[in-house]
Amino acid sequence: MPGTGGSARPAPRGDPDRLLGRAAVLAAGLSDEDLVGQVLMPYAHGGDAGTVSAAAAAANRRLAGVDTPAQLVEEYRPGGMILVGFSADDPTAATNPTTNVDSPEQVRRLTTGLQSAASTLPAGVPLLIGTDQEYGTVTRIRSGIVQLPSALALGAAADPELTRRAWAAAGAELAALGLTAVFAPVADVIADGPGGPIGSRSYGSDPTAVAAQVAAAVRGLHAAGLAATLKHFPGHGHTTGDSHAVVPVLAQSRAELDAGDLPPFRAGIAAGADLVMSGHLRVRAIDPTVPATFSAAVLTELLRGQLGFTGVAITDALRMAPAQRWPPGEAAVRALLAGNDLLLQPPDLAAARRGLLDALRSGKLPAERLIEAATRVLALKLRLAGGGISGSPSRIPTRSEPPMSAVDSGEHHVAARRVAAAAMTLLRGQCGVPLVSGPVRVTTSAGRDRQRAWLARALEAEGMTVVESGGTGVHLVGYGDTEPDLSRDAAVTVGMDLPYLLEKATSETLVATYSSSLASMEALAAVLAGRAAAPGHSPVRLAELPRSAC
Repeated sequence: MPGTGGSARPAPRGDPDRLLGRAAVLAAGLSDEDLVGQVLMPYAHGGDAGTVSAAAAAANRRLAGVDTPAQLVEEYRPGGMILVGFSADDPTAATNPTTNVDSPEQVRRLTTGLQSAASTLPAGVPLLIGTDQEYGTVTRIRSGIVQLPSALALGAAADPELTRRAWAAAGAELAALGLTAVFAPVADVIADGPGGPIGSRSYGSDPTAVAAQVAAAVRGLHAAGLAATLKHFPGHGHTTGDSHAVVPVLAQSRAELDAGDLPPFRAGIAAGADLVMSGHLRVRAIDPTVPATFSAAVLTELLRGQLGFTGVAITDALRMAPAQRWPPGEAAVRALLAGNDLLLQPPDLAAARRGLLDALRSGKLPAERLIEAATRVLALKLRLAGGGISGSPSRIPTRSEPPMSAVDSGEHHVAARRVAAAAMTLLRGQCGVPLVSGPVRVTTSAGRDRQRAWLARALEAEGMTVVESGGTGVHLVGYGDTEPDLSRDAAVTVGMDLPYLLEKATSETLVATYSSSLASMEALAAVLAGRAAAPGHSPVRLAELPRSAC
């Protein structure tokens, strides 16, 4: 594992100027259709590149006029593909109209098939294949691979080196599945207090601490050979609206943005982040007229001119409601003109391509802007392929993927367990002693049978007896829960998401895990049994509780 003695090789960072020069040569040899393709990153229906169900084929025809993902690649020659996964308990579920991730073996077959389709095209350019694998509430690949605790849990652990190692471990497994990019880390700084849409997807509310975590996550992903993405620029944490449905307004002054929202983006860029995802956010202090996704003042002047970002700017999903203010073709042109290089999930792929080609031929979209965007995308692919400086000047080799033996490895689980244990926070109760004794009864709010089973099994491994009734009550609450989900007779209440709900709990002992992963439940069991301390501190301020009782 990168950073912990494994064998996966990170992609060389390369000389940026040489990579851009080589990419410019490649771009110069592309047709208009291939150049337009390089700035598109759609999704597709179906879990296999070449064979899909009748329903998936019908959905692909509505999206792109083709039957299969492989045909979509052959027809549109896209710069990349995003893998999507619908889950009802995911706050971004509306962005994912389908699921094309299942088991690790299935994902590897799909990515291999997609790259095979791309290799047969005249340009011979491999795909950038990415997904929203943040861990915590937004996680596309949920089984068969190591699962990290949420970003907020890593913020509670407050150890950037543990964060780097955890992301290197998780990234090694994603690379083995054929992913080349991850749409993480979230660089949003959340406001203190409940109510914002980002929640535990963020590392916390302190800009300096979040900046250190974001930089560490970028370095971890790079150790695994993956491209890292900062999102949602210039910061979604100090908003109350969710950009999946509305256009949130960032009301901060420019000075407040500089102090409270931009530090993690600056740190991530300094760490070498490959992509920055623009948010569908109206930034009042910079451009109150349009969302950041479509604002040259935000993306060209601020991101590139002032923050010095030279990588790939990618939109948030264009199928989200705020991006559908214009027809798909016009939205694609506007996003590119604003400074984006890669257009994520156009809702109508054919219309987006047609709009870009028409604008290019009419002069509305200057050829120089399209070539610049495609060149940046190609330069990233060259780096991921291993530097791309030697070999044929007209092709980018598909990178060699780590073996599937890297997936679900014990060493990677150790990295996840270490950071989960470091995150455990005692917010009320006695430090350094067992928090439960005698038989233990584990209860949860609705729909968390998996977490209950994980904790019960882990408690039994600690030598404790778990019972269905009576005993000492341990109650789990998590994402989306409210005060009625609390148990009034539990001796211990555990918060598996934002810790604010714990302020209303009456239990004599309160523990925050910030996450409901297997590693978090195992770490919780060790704390309850008194075998491990709870060294974490809440990464958000709590009005009624200390950041740690220890």
